Formats: sequence, structure tokens, C-alpha cells
Amino acid sequence: MLITSPYRRRRFINFLGLAFAMAAMGFGLFWLAWILATLLHYGLQGISFKLITLMTPPPGSSGGLLNAIYGSLAMSAAAAGIGTPIGILAATYLCEYGRGRWLAGTTRFINDILLSAPSIIIGLFIYSIYVAQVGHFSGWAGAFALALIVIPVVVRTTEDMLKLVPDRLREAAAALGAPRWKVTIFVVYRAARAGILTGILLALARISGETAPLLFTALNNQFWNPNLNAPMANLPVVIFQFAMSPYRDWHELAWTGALLITLGVLGFTILARFLLRPKRHD
Repeated sequence: MLITSPYRRRRFINFLGLAFAMAAMGFGLFWLAWILATLLHYGLQGISFKLITLMTPPPGSSGGLLNAIYGSLAMSAAAAGIGTPIGILAATYLCEYGRGRWLAGTTRFINDILLSAPSIIIGLFIYSIYVAQVGHFSGWAGAFALALIVIPVVVRTTEDMLKLVPDRLREAAAALGAPRWKVTIFVVYRAARAGILTGILLALARISGETAPLLFTALNNQFWNPNLNAPMANLPVVIFQFAMSPYRDWHELAWTGALLITLGVLGFTILARFLLRPKRHD
């Protein structure tokens, strides 16, 4: 069909662009739905009470994922406890104190590199500077590796949220005689608290499924171990080892563990979106 009218031509091009965009979205959603459906089909088969009451089993025995779930939660909590304050303080310097300074630009550049660094490189780094020095794998080593993944995510999201706080709030607090540190803590942080918390949740979602750094740091443990200074079980490594095994019962636990991680990441993401939703003012 020959199109001579500029208006009809624009409509035709807009239709093509919209059609390609919808097709791309449908293509991506198809594979996502397929993955989630497969995960639910195989993962729900292993959901039972023994999943949170029994340890990872030897081949041919029934068991659960209690030690792996505890290890993942403990190392993630320790990583968040280490990385979150460092990330928030670094972002505060970049946004509030280091504007226009060379150190801020250098820090931002290094943070961007760390944000895109492969997690296996981070695991090897912690192995060389910590595990190899103390002579054993441990939950603390895994937490340090995960903390290095948490820090750049928190720095980036916190800096972006602090930049969204209007300068008028800072100026108003300063005009009332408040020192700069009080302005930062009681005005800027309070205005950006939802965004900062969202960044922390996104960082937790990021480290929930990391396997490579834990292989070089926390390794694994077949038994219950609450001591972070010893090798510690964790869901990502257990899933990796069980999925590669020839045992059917291990495969079922691997699918269930993958489902647990997926639900956890989905929960963190939904909570982050909930915190960042636009507020309605009646």
C-alpha cells in the first residue's frame, strides 16, 4: 500500500514500533512465565514441614534445608549489617559533602566498576585476602564477599535518593541554625528513608542467589552450624551441588531451594516497589 500522507506515514511507523515493542515484551514474558511455571511445578513437590526441620540429607535419605536456609539468612544479614552502613555513609559523602571534588568523582567511578564486577571475582578476592590467610572457609568470609556486592548497590540507590531531596529543605534547616550533620540526619535522611530502605532491599535481593562468591568463601556444610567462623551451608551452593548430583531426592530439594530463593527475591522486589509507590494526597 502506497502511503502518501505524512500523517498516515507517521501512524504506520508508530503502529510498527508499537507492534515490535509488544512482540518483544510478549517474547520476554513467555520465557519468564515458562521458567516460573517449571519452578513451581517441580519446587512445590518438595514443600513440606520437614523442609524447615531437617538438615540436608546424604544420598538416598529424606531431609530438608534447615541448615542451608539458616546459613543463607545469617550470611545475608551479616553482609547487610556490614555493607549497608558503609554504603549509606559513602553515598552521603558523594551527595552532601563531596560535590565537585575529585575524590567524589573517583569514588563514584570505582563504585560503578565494583557494581559491574563479576561476583566470582569478588569471591576470589575474599579468598585470597581472608580465607587463604586464616586457613579455612567460613561464614564470615561469605558475608564479607556478599557485603562487597551490597555496598555498590546501596551507594548507587542511596545517592540517587538523596539527590531527589530538594535543596530548599536543606536551606530551610540551615537557616534555622541546624548544623550540617543534623540537617543530613534529621532532614535529608528522613525525606529519603523510603528510597534508602528500597536500595537495601534490592541489595538483599541481589545477594540472595549468589553462588560463585560463596563457593570460594563459605563453601558448604552438611550439618547444622550456627558458627560463622566455620564452613556454613547456604541455599545457592546446596542447589548447585544437589542439581549436579545423580540423585533424585537431591534434585527435588534443589528445585525447592530454587523456589524459596525466587519467592524471597520476589518478596523483596514487591516490598521495594511498595515503598517507592507514589503517595496519594487527598
